[in-house]
Amino acid sequence: MTTPAQGLHTHVLDALGLEIAAGDCPPGLVLRTDELAQRFDVSRTVVREVVRVLESMHLVESRRRVGVTVRPTEEWNVYDPQVIRWRLAGSDRPRQLRSLTVLRSAVEPVAAGLAARHATAEQCAALTECALGMVATSRGQQLEGYLRHDIAFHRIVLNASGNEMFARLGDVVAEVLAGRTHHQVMFEDPDPAAVTLHVRLAEAVREGDAGGAERLTKEIAVGALHELDVLAP
Repeated sequence: MTTPAQGLHTHVLDALGLEIAAGDCPPGLVLRTDELAQRFDVSRTVVREVVRVLESMHLVESRRRVGVTVRPTEEWNVYDPQVIRWRLAGSDRPRQLRSLTVLRSAVEPVAAGLAARHATAEQCAALTECALGMVATSRGQQLEGYLRHDIAFHRIVLNASGNEMFARLGDVVAEVLAGRTHHQVMFEDPDPAAVTLHVRLAEAVREGDAGGAERLTKEIAVGALHELDVLAP
């Protein structure tokens, strides 16, 4: 159960995070704790807690007798799921989605090839189950159901790679997929070709076909970029 204090904290954090991510609070801008407390009608304790979270994301830097300074974009923890969510909520969404999708296209094919070599029987079964779930929810505008299976599918591939660095990108991929869905940057019903590619990828991983798994994942990435070109030019 969320307490009133937690609700205030979340409200202020989201408001400031969105403003910083959108560039409304540009790098170098100094934010004053007292002014923030007055603006949001919250205690300075709440503001300090929010600032600590923003500092952990490298969005701001707090110094005595200076205040809270917004840091340059290149210093942000751009892999933080909350930062990704805030950036995707802004007007720069198409560019952010494209950057994140290019990242996926560089990482996930390699991860899929490794998964084909290292996936356990349980992971292969779970991957097949997710692929079939994607098929079942790919019609009738069941996008939320499709999204759940899609996120789980890609998490399994990253985890099955056996590379902990790839596995840590599961949250990043989840935010990209969720952002595309929630901001209507995908078709009302998923592309049948993309769904089929996921089914074939699950088969390639199960059969230990590393080359096939890598190739199929590249095709999925190309399709995702094409969809962005159409829906978020």
